[in-house]
Amino acid sequence: MLKRKKLVLASGSPRRKELLGHLNINFNVHPSDVVEETDFTAPTDVVIDLAKLKGDDIFSKEDSHSLIISSDTIVVIDDKILGKPNDREHAKEMLESLSGRTHEVYTAVYMKASGPDGEVKSKAFYVKTEVEFEMISDDIMKLYLDSNDPYDKAGAYGIQNQGLLFVKQIKGSYSNVVGFPLSDFIREFKGFIDDLGYGDIKLAELFE
Repeated sequence: MLKRKKLVLASGSPRRKELLGHLNINFNVHPSDVVEETDFTAPTDVVIDLAKLKGDDIFSKEDSHSLIISSDTIVVIDDKILGKPNDREHAKEMLESLSGRTHEVYTAVYMKASGPDGEVKSKAFYVKTEVEFEMISDDIMKLYLDSNDPYDKAGAYGIQNQGLLFVKQIKGSYSNVVGFPLSDFIREFKGFIDDLGYGDIKLAELFE
């Protein structure tokens, strides 16, 4: 008899929850509170390591039939990684550094679970999107900083909300900039399910 898996999103991000929800598969949310520190410096290594850190944390806290999905997003300009701003002035500095220029957004996704034979496997991938900003005028800057939007997001902006005011164009995945590269995830997720040994089972039947 098939032991159904429990799908767990190791993130409290409402944006990731919404995007994963488009798959119409039941899942639980269990955010990680692990300290997000890494010894890596290259953006791709940093974002994968942080996603893995959070995923491994929740994997150790959930039961053995859970499949963990974790993610991390960073914004990079001039090889400098921009995290979440500390305050209004910090957010303004970040946005000014992005104004009128092109930057990169990296999101990594990490998956970890045990297969039907009990063997634990994991998989990680990342997606890069280029985002070009218009010059941000003083009035638009003030409007945006007066909102709550900049302060819980890498690079101090969210493309899905008022951040669209100054996004000129993007090259690559839109959902990646939001924080979860959905189409890439679907492909990688199906491959991971196959690797685990559940490839002949429909996703809707695999998860409780």
